[in-house]
Amino acid sequence: MKYLIVGLGNIGAEYELTRHNIGFLVMDQLADKHQAPDFTLQKLAHKTEFKYKGRTFHLLKPTTYMNLSGKAINYWMQELKIPQANVLVVVDDIALPHAKLRLRGKGSDGGHNGLKNIQEVLGNDKYARIRFGVGNDFHKGEQVKYVLSNFTQEQLDTLNEPMDLACDMVLSFATIGLDRAMNTHNKK
Repeated sequence: MKYLIVGLGNIGAEYELTRHNIGFLVMDQLADKHQAPDFTLQKLAHKTEFKYKGRTFHLLKPTTYMNLSGKAINYWMQELKIPQANVLVVVDDIALPHAKLRLRGKGSDGGHNGLKNIQEVLGNDKYARIRFGVGNDFHKGEQVKYVLSNFTQEQLDTLNEPMDLACDMVLSFATIGLDRAMNTHNKK
């Protein structure tokens, strides 16, 4: 069984620790926890993989920038012959409090340009996603500035545990299935 796990974010050092890049940060943590080889630049993404309980996890950090994330996901789904049911996207979400997580099997883009593009490319919203809360501590009209700004030091200090939980959610998604993983993790 093969799975495509995609962390959304933007490439470049200036975006590394921004709220919008929490997907990339979770991919790095997941790769580290499972001693995956270093991410390498491949077509449309930085990619690595690891095996766990007979499953292969292909980790992707698209290089297309957030607004074209669907292009990278579609390419790698075709290249690796991975069905949409085996795709999981990790994305920042301003509708959730900082470090709060929700695993979902489908849903709207919620105004998130990365999800919007994925849904345009795939033609539907029926793909799993981990919504990683980054809070909404911004004034009206400053949403873009907020998600593209760095986490505060206090917020960074609290990210390790929820990023570990996101990694556990990824493994559960692949080993016990989406429904059971949602029942297990969304209660916490």
